[in-house]
Amino acid sequence: MDERIAGYDTKMGKTLKNLESELGTIRAGRANPHVLDRITVDYYGAPTPLQQVANITVPEARMIQIQPWDGTLLKLIEKAILVSDLGINPTNDGKLIRLVFPELTEERRKELVKDVKKKGEAAKVAVRNIRRDANDAFKKLAKSDVSEDEIKELEDNIQKLTDKYIKEIDKSVEVKSKEIMTV
Repeated sequence: MDERIAGYDTKMGKTLKNLESELGTIRAGRANPHVLDRITVDYYGAPTPLQQVANITVPEARMIQIQPWDGTLLKLIEKAILVSDLGINPTNDGKLIRLVFPELTEERRKELVKDVKKKGEAAKVAVRNIRRDANDAFKKLAKSDVSEDEIKELEDNIQKLTDKYIKEIDKSVEVKSKEIMTV
């Protein structure tokens, strides 16, 4: 691959990875520990990701258990979950915290699918913006000693790259939508 295109390939790849991590935090019917990825706990004055202060398990399809390594963190973890946008009330039994995920209603599933599609569209826009930046950079090369044919080839290659990532984004959105709509 041309090194002039490799940088744009990396940027598009990061956009796709970002989308996939965002989609991972959207909960479907099953309990997924990744919904806790964005939750941080104040641990000795530093905001620390939940995964670094507790053991997180999924004992049942619709339940997540959080067992902190330091018992003094129970209240802090409970508070962090309550102020997050998870929308689930934690149950604290003094040793561990349980999150029970209610069954999603049809209406809520459809809302989540819309949200997934919106995130997918935003990722596509980001990829297209990267393509536009690349094409602008290639046009500037025309002022130097690069031939029109070479610039045309670079533009074709960046378009192929864009198409590839748009297809990947569509596939990720479709997989997540299907996962959400599965009862």
